[in-house]
Amino acid sequence: QVQLVESGGGLVQAGGSLRLSCAASGRTFSSYNMGWFRQAPGKEREFVAAISWSGGRRYVADSVKGRFTISRDNAKNTVYLQMNSLSPEDTAVYYCAAAGGDRASMAAALYDYWGQGTQVTVSS
Repeated sequence: QVQLVESGGGLVQAGGSLRLSCAASGRTFSSYNMGWFRQAPGKEREFVAAISWSGGRRYVADSVKGRFTISRDNAKNTVYLQMNSLSPEDTAVYYCAAAGGDRASMAAALYDYWGQGTQVTVSS
């Protein structure tokens, strides 16, 4: 069992930056692939970024490529999402998720554990 708690969301002006954190409980965090997803009002949940259990492989959605970076610190049981050059289109609730297996995935259905989410609002 893994419990995930996101933090770092808030209100920021367009062009600004935020860093989201996701703290995980449990001693097996380093064996999980981690992902970030987001859901805007009236829209489906969408993939943002993922990182393999070792940190060796990373994937980001085309919509955030070059602006968002995912990283992890297994010693701290934490995964991060650095978000730069934010735009109003990035406004959403951001969720972190954990998945078993040997590779990170962009498919939400493959993730076993989810956090409660943190709100990110970007004003124009």
